[in-house]
Amino acid sequence: MFNDIGPLELVTIVVLAVLVFGPEKLPKMIQDVTRTIRKIREFSESAKADIREELGPEFKDFEFEDLNPKTFIRKQLDNDELGLKEIRNGFDLKKEMAEVTDAVHGRESESTSSSSSSSSAGSTGGTVDMTKKREKLAPQERPPFDADAT
Repeated sequence: MFNDIGPLELVTIVVLAVLVFGPEKLPKMIQDVTRTIRKIREFSESAKADIREELGPEFKDFEFEDLNPKTFIRKQLDNDELGLKEIRNGFDLKKEMAEVTDAVHGRESESTSSSSSSSSAGSTGGTVDMTKKREKLAPQERPPFDADAT
């Protein structure tokens, strides 16, 4: 319940409580607060039991924590009826990014070079091979203008 309170905050709360309520009234206040918290917990547990009873036997394994989206998604990923782990493991993001950067810089990556060698064997003479390496330019020379690329 109080997971975010550290030792320094706890000491500060105790000192403030002693200053505000005084050492005489502090034990009574602590008892009142704990009694109130206990009643709130009992009320929430009885409300949960009533809801489970009203839902019927088909929802006997229903947990209110499942309504939290993070818990729901975690349970669904662990269940894996949809094959989500296979889909997630099927993506190799580093490989995809390497292929994109190679294509941008005009280099051939390993996967495109193997696919282009097989595809270039059956290509017609009218198509332009996009995986061809660019020719090196002199340091002050500008690249040729391509109207279709702009």
